[in-house]
Amino acid sequence: MNIGKTYTSQIVVTADKCASALGSGDLEVLATPAMVALMENAAMLCVASDLDEGSTTVGSAITTSHLRPSPIGATVEATATLTAVEGRKLSFKVVATDEKGVIGEGEHTRFVVDRVKFMAKLQ
Repeated sequence: MNIGKTYTSQIVVTADKCASALGSGDLEVLATPAMVALMENAAMLCVASDLDEGSTTVGSAITTSHLRPSPIGATVEATATLTAVEGRKLSFKVVATDEKGVIGEGEHTRFVVDRVKFMAKLQ
């Protein structure tokens, strides 16, 4: 995995991604949980092609700010940049933008896990 590698995920804000629908607020603007999910998706996909067969990554921590609202119909992108690799621990810088600029930013940590072993912990 190369430090500095980036990946961008994109969504269009729809009613089901709004704070009023997700219960994180009562306005029809992009919900913070939806923005965070988009950031995590970008980080997951950033390194997915670098993983061994049978491995995936799971999110373990995210620190983020949600700076500005995005209305229904806005296109929102989240870009994850791999900033550090320490064994199975992966660190990312994440930034979300819409047509008007940055709407959120933060840091995200993921761990590489074996899918079968990870799911076996649920039993």
